[in-house]
Formats: sequence, C-alpha cells, structure tokens
Amino acid sequence: MELSQKEKDLIEMIRNFRRARPNGEREIETYIHELLLELLYED
Repeated sequence: MELSQKEKDLIEMIRNFRRARPNGEREIETYIHELLLELLYED
C-alpha cells in the first residue's frame, strides 16, 4: 500500500505538532484538520 502525498503530509504534520508548541501550534493544528477533512471527503 502506497501513501498519497496528502497522507504523508498529514503524518509529518502530526509528528511536528509537539515540536511546534507553543509557537505555531495553532497553524499546524489548523493544517492537520484541513488535510484530514480533504482526505475524508475526496473522491
């Protein structure tokens, strides 16, 4: 099974989330939510 670029980005952002705290945490969290929604609802 191969991962799409969006899936790879999501994994990377989740890994980086803790390192972003407290600066940039909100931006990364928003990006993670957006990627997740795109993956859930893409055709």
